[in-house]
Amino acid sequence: MSTVTINRKTAETDISLSLSRGTGVAKIDTGCGFLDHMLTLLARHSGLDLTVTCKGDIAVDAHHTTEDVGICLGLAVAELAGDKKGLSRYGYMILPMDEALILSAIDLSGRATLCFEASIPASTVGTFDTELVEEFWLAFVREARVTLHIKQLAGSNSHHIIEGIFKSVAHSLKAALTKNEALGGTVLSTKEVL
Repeated sequence: MSTVTINRKTAETDISLSLSRGTGVAKIDTGCGFLDHMLTLLARHSGLDLTVTCKGDIAVDAHHTTEDVGICLGLAVAELAGDKKGLSRYGYMILPMDEALILSAIDLSGRATLCFEASIPASTVGTFDTELVEEFWLAFVREARVTLHIKQLAGSNSHHIIEGIFKSVAHSLKAALTKNEALGGTVLSTKEVL
């Protein structure tokens, strides 16, 4: 699959998202500046080209927009990974972001599991509610059907911690989606299917 397009409309959000293997080009407009920044980082560091437009009920808050964009990104990653034949399957990264240090590890397992251990000191960054970071990744994991561990090893600045999370997961995702020629087009599993 070269380019995946997801269109999802609810009473709360109207989202169009496209994802493809590329060079990390991002065109993001969710109506939430901080989320746009994080998605731009995610694209750049994963090497995936990502376009997102969202019209959401941000007059209420950014919750529905953040969660629903996570849903759409998860759906797109699942479709991009396809049957996972020939993919490395696993990826991990310990990423420093100034004083913050973030570990992430992903498995394209077909099983939706999120283990999120981060202590973000501020309740908001700008106008962005920091508890939405976990909500974003939970929505992503459910639809991508992946196992994802995110663990904050150090950090005191909320922006740095969150940025570190998005960058770390981006690198983990990039590794997991990488073709492994040694697999000869098979699935990296004794079950032979994920």
